[in-house]
Amino acid sequence: METIKYDETQLNEAAKELAVGNLVAFPTETVYGLGANVLLPEAVKQVFTVKGRPQDNPLIVHVASFEQVKEYVDNFHPLTEQIVKNFWPGPLTLIFHIKKGSLPGIVTGGLSTAAFRMPDNKKTLELIQLAGVPLVGPSANTSGKPSPTTADHVFHDLKGKITGIIDDGATRIGVESTVLDLSDPSAPPMILRPGAITKEQLEVVIESPVATDRHLVKESETPKSPGMKYKHYSPDTRVLMVEKTDWPEAIIWTKEQKLRTGVLAGPTIADQVRKDVAAVYMYYDDSVEAATKGLFAGLRGLDDDRLALDLILVQVAPEEGLGIAYMNRLKKAAGQNYYKK
Repeated sequence: METIKYDETQLNEAAKELAVGNLVAFPTETVYGLGANVLLPEAVKQVFTVKGRPQDNPLIVHVASFEQVKEYVDNFHPLTEQIVKNFWPGPLTLIFHIKKGSLPGIVTGGLSTAAFRMPDNKKTLELIQLAGVPLVGPSANTSGKPSPTTADHVFHDLKGKITGIIDDGATRIGVESTVLDLSDPSAPPMILRPGAITKEQLEVVIESPVATDRHLVKESETPKSPGMKYKHYSPDTRVLMVEKTDWPEAIIWTKEQKLRTGVLAGPTIADQVRKDVAAVYMYYDDSVEAATKGLFAGLRGLDDDRLALDLILVQVAPEEGLGIAYMNRLKKAAGQNYYKK
């Protein structure tokens, strides 16, 4: 199969492919998604096949309006309208209890709930409207590997396996959406996966507490949301997290162990260690925004076979605000492992 890169003049063509059950990757403000018609189980099954993704892992349903959600949900949490008004379109996924039989079981992972999102990307919103149905849209990559933040990342993983990719350059945020569980109308909203929309931002809008689920789902468990597995987003090369004060010692250790090492960090750390390692992928500045945007691209870049690295060392960030989302992805990429001599 030839995989086509669609531009903005070819959205109607891409929508027609989706309508008949073919797969098309699309851009969002977070990462690129792998699109399939949500109402065609065979098309959705192909998403799992080409990604190599377990079918117990539920998919996020991407919509172009809140009205589309109402076709599948009839019992909303009382805070839903307020949350949607303030954060859609945007990097926030909402989980609702759905009408029985309204979505194929392969979409929901066999659960009675489903996740919905309205992405903040004009091309993709137009694509969904043209297709006439919502689209499933897990990250458009090989399952378990760093998520794609450019069309080239998608092409690297899925060329020859999907019909096309809508190219819209690099994504703006760089990590997947916040997932908020609203499936129990009588319970407080709960964050299942951190993202660019923070607990604090949500609490300001709804003027009440938001809970956080810090449970790491084991391989034998069915997650309620994507991205809850203990290890995820992992390159083939071993990854270790490094605390700010441990960098000098970590670099000495890699030399003693004769490890060919890459470093993923902001300019301050990158400039300090550059002469002592095999490769550096540098964030555009030292901010957590830059780290979040560059994390997956950096992991992919340093995992290139041509570099033949034994180890990737990555800087950590304070676990507050956007740093919670950054560290959530980094910890899973590193299998929760820090540098410790």
